[in-house]
Amino acid sequence: MKRRDFFKTAGAVAVADVLLHANPGAEAAPAKVAEEKYATLQVRDDKIYAETHTLSAVIDKGFITTLRSKRSGESFLQHVDITKSAALQLIYSKEEVVPIDESKFGNIVTTSLSTTRAEIAFHGWDGDGIMIISVDVESGDLLIEPSAFSSRPGVRACRWNLRDFRSDLELVAPFFQGIKLALSDPLIKNTRWHWPMFWEAGLVILQSKNGGFWVHTQDNRYRYKALQVGSATAATCLGFDSEAYGPIDENKSAGGLVWRLNVFEGDWIHPAKQYRQWLWHAYRLGDEEHRRRPWIHDVSFAVSWCPTDVAILQAIAKKLDPRKVLLHLPNWRTDPYDENYPQYIASDAARAFIQQGQDMGFHVMPHFNAVDMDPSHPSYALLHDFQYRDIEDKTLGGWSWYQGRGLGVPESNASRLKNRDKKVMIKVHPGLAMWRSILGRAILNAVRTDHFDTVFIDVTLVSHNLHTCLVEGMTSTEGMRKLINHVAELGEGLVVGGEGLNEITMQGQSFAQAHLFKSWQASIEGLERTGGCNLNERLFGRLCHTIGYSGLGGRTPNEELRMRMQLEHGAIPTVTIRSAADIIDPNPAVKRMLELASS
Repeated sequence: MKRRDFFKTAGAVAVADVLLHANPGAEAAPAKVAEEKYATLQVRDDKIYAETHTLSAVIDKGFITTLRSKRSGESFLQHVDITKSAALQLIYSKEEVVPIDESKFGNIVTTSLSTTRAEIAFHGWDGDGIMIISVDVESGDLLIEPSAFSSRPGVRACRWNLRDFRSDLELVAPFFQGIKLALSDPLIKNTRWHWPMFWEAGLVILQSKNGGFWVHTQDNRYRYKALQVGSATAATCLGFDSEAYGPIDENKSAGGLVWRLNVFEGDWIHPAKQYRQWLWHAYRLGDEEHRRRPWIHDVSFAVSWCPTDVAILQAIAKKLDPRKVLLHLPNWRTDPYDENYPQYIASDAARAFIQQGQDMGFHVMPHFNAVDMDPSHPSYALLHDFQYRDIEDKTLGGWSWYQGRGLGVPESNASRLKNRDKKVMIKVHPGLAMWRSILGRAILNAVRTDHFDTVFIDVTLVSHNLHTCLVEGMTSTEGMRKLINHVAELGEGLVVGGEGLNEITMQGQSFAQAHLFKSWQASIEGLERTGGCNLNERLFGRLCHTIGYSGLGGRTPNEELRMRMQLEHGAIPTVTIRSAADIIDPNPAVKRMLELASS
């Protein structure tokens, strides 16, 4: 991409982003048409015929074979072949897929339960299942509730498959802040996305030129789920997984989530707005909006990984209002970065930087960590029974780094305790109240000593299904929300920033350092195709604003691309700089970020 094209696109996106921040609820409303709401469901010849005021659908052996908009008449499926695969499947470790269908002497029986409900019973060779099909009069939604079980232990999930939709439909999904891609795109074909770390909200939208359909689940119980996009042999299919809580070694069943499907006219903003309305109601997020500090909506420029150099403060202050600038400060402790957590004591240089920054009006975010701790820290002896372990291979969650190499976490109890220089970090389950207490007191002591009101807690996005899934009756995802809220309520109240953004972390965070599509440090080939969709900003921007993560110095065409992608996802203009010189005499890309911020 030519530099002038980057500037032109970035400027246009930034203007739209400013308007969205000024009036986040200002999406164009669809025309209101008075219509009678109704929903019926009939079983004929072992098929289910569903009609609502929004759609008509036919379900055959668990597959939706016909889906049509009642208002526009548009059909979204074509040539659905129910013999190619199973509508209901069990998922085991390493994504082993077991069909629950009529192959190997099985049978499928459909029964009407009422004028709005039916069930499909699956009796297969390797398992059994039930799928409840119903319709909702008020919304016009078609509801699918799958479940399955087997005598064989090790069940991770139950999958319901939707296949053979039109190839021209594009996928709009909350992956890495929002993507809008052809289903055949190799970036997403045959990929599985775990909620909430990578599938950042429980919805998916299929967009045509004039409308489309969408599927979502109204789950506020932190149930783990996943989305399978395409397969090795086909692109136009989706699999919706309801996961069992770990440990799964002896588990034999999965289910319990209801997938809601409906059609829409116009573009994807309309179903996204409907999902946001549900989200706000389900979690009472209007109360969270009232608790937010007004200044967070005025921030127009951010520096991620800001060096602790007061000359940078002076350089930025000559070009921007410091009160509208957010600084992420990673190296501020007496300990090196990513060592000896959770000890947080400011160095003399950092203390001077923080004090001067605050005196000038900057919002400075010292860097803490949500769940990572150094096992050589004394607190580890109290907490080691509550570490993250992978749901399938049981390895410890965390990392270590040595001379640029990732080594994983030592499984030797002795080695884990004595390699601080390798930056060994393990993850503690945030559902553990003792961990929240230890971390909270460490943060509070730093806040009271150095008098700051904004903190950054790293890896808040890292919550997922675990072998050690439930601690004190909650998942790591529910625990993460409690941890973020605990930190936000410390002292006189803190503004919290975190790493990554999803529908759970955004509830307590005011800022999120967002990643680009599978491009944490290095950019993947095809990254430029993932821009232009600010889905997560549409969903979460009223509560939580995004800033860029890494590689935002504008020194190479790749860094220019990363800066443009962050803007197109709705992020605040963000740079990563090495010194004050990068602000005093900026390259064209950094200069443009400063111009966007000042405008």
